Amino acid sequence: MTRPAPRTPEQRRQDTLERLEHDVDVWVATAGEGGEPYMVPLSFLWDGSVLLIATASASVTARNLLANGRARIGVGLVRDVVLIDGTAQATPAGDIPAEVGDAFAAKTGFDPREESGSYHYFRVTPRRLQAWREVEELAGRDLIRDGEWTVT
Repeated sequence: MTRPAPRTPEQRRQDTLERLEHDVDVWVATAGEGGEPYMVPLSFLWDGSVLLIATASASVTARNLLANGRARIGVGLVRDVVLIDGTAQATPAGDIPAEVGDAFAAKTGFDPREESGSYHYFRVTPRRLQAWREVEELAGRDLIRDGEWTVT
């Protein structure tokens, strides 16, 4: 198998932003009080600085995020991955600004505001973001550290 040439940090950032703007689904991992990990696929909207996800308020994911506000998000394929460690802020679906809810629904094809049960939106701010394809890209895979881009 021939591996692609390693990308520059700038190309990795560009590819990451492309993925965040155009992909629809991510894997969201959270942990409860006892440290038990829990992971689910959820749709998302990237607004240029945060990922917006939504889930039923009674779900394990929502309960974990409401309790500790921490998430790990995986975007993409195993050999072209973006991993995001972030902090989440909750907004009940009924309190989300209309333009934000409309943008989320347009991108994902899902509108939590129209569901019969209670839903929360969560704005996940990346504190750390890593992107790599193969072992040659492991060095320098941190594109965001402490909430700041490491490359421009």
